[in-house]
Amino acid sequence: MGLRTKIGVAITATAAVVSVLIGLVVHHRTALNQLETARESLDQRVVSAAEDHAAGFDRPRVILNPHRLPEPLRRAVDRGRRATYLDRSGPEPTLWAATRVGDDTIVLKHPYTRQIRNLEELDEVLWLAGGIGTALAGVVGVALATVAGRRLNASARTAERIADGDLTARLRPRGGKDELARLIHAVNTMADALAARLQAEREVTANIAHELRTPVAGLVAAAELLPPGRPAELVRERSHRVRTLMEDVLEVARLDADAEHAETDVRALGELTRRAVRAAAAGTGEAVEVRVVRDRLVETDARRVERILANLVTNAFRHGSGTVVAEVDDGVIRIRDLGPGFPEQLLSHGPQRFRTGSRAGLGLGLTIAVGQARVLGAALSFTNPPGGGAEAVLDLSDAIRDDPPDDGD
Repeated sequence: MGLRTKIGVAITATAAVVSVLIGLVVHHRTALNQLETARESLDQRVVSAAEDHAAGFDRPRVILNPHRLPEPLRRAVDRGRRATYLDRSGPEPTLWAATRVGDDTIVLKHPYTRQIRNLEELDEVLWLAGGIGTALAGVVGVALATVAGRRLNASARTAERIADGDLTARLRPRGGKDELARLIHAVNTMADALAARLQAEREVTANIAHELRTPVAGLVAAAELLPPGRPAELVRERSHRVRTLMEDVLEVARLDADAEHAETDVRALGELTRRAVRAAAAGTGEAVEVRVVRDRLVETDARRVERILANLVTNAFRHGSGTVVAEVDDGVIRIRDLGPGFPEQLLSHGPQRFRTGSRAGLGLGLTIAVGQARVLGAALSFTNPPGGGAEAVLDLSDAIRDDPPDDGD
């Protein structure tokens, strides 16, 4: 049940309860007033009848010493009191009034049907007015809830855009100082602060990587001049690793700044996959199998596709086990391994840079792959298949341009 429905139901239910309560109060007060008025009128008449009887004259509707008298009224008269009583035991309600004059009992009775009918008509009016009021309250409640719901939905969509990386998303402020206006102001303030912080972090990261380019290049060149030996090999390996990390940091900074643009041409997806896999597996001694179920021509940036696949295959080498399989099927590329699978953190929130302490290795490789896929307009997802292992899926279906013959691979 949505918020709009909940607010509408709450307002309608409140209006219905208020209408019922008001109707009960009006009904009760009207019934009491009617009865009090009728009793006073009949009591005055019985007083006049008693005076006439004492003077030796009895009015036509006066009942003298009746055999049947409601018991509560009889007890009151026997105690010498003048009293009235509403009897509802018969087919029609009757209002009685009685008093004693000497040894005689003077009684008047009057049908109470008209008052009951008036009360029923009042109840009908109250039910009709309550129903109309409840319906109007429901309509107004739904209208108010719709307005509030739209503003809340706009806030939620903007927050989702910010969470997805669109730091330029903002809510349009509106007049007023209610809670929704405060929410809009808070979301915009949060977005401004987040954008400023991320921009500062990106600039610091990019500046550090840029400033390290020259010294790292010098370090790599110096390592190449060292005399052969095990220490020289260790220095060369570490210096090359530092240079690779620095280049990855710079690439991430460019992707974050939306400074990358795809340069597309038409290529066979199977050949792109083979070339990327061969480059990633060169010199590693790792086993990798390429399966082309159905090859397609795609219009895309070949360099970026190869970069994505190389990172996915390298990640599978480092954190998977068994033979890595790269499968091409109708614009979709799947990279599978038989390792422990991706952790739940990655499956829920995607790759996070510099997180390398988990079993799936959440360094810059997968972050770069996701960023390059975004530049291409492709979808990159990560799953753990039911049979075990990990699977990364790159979907380039939107880039398909033709279907070349299968190469039988």
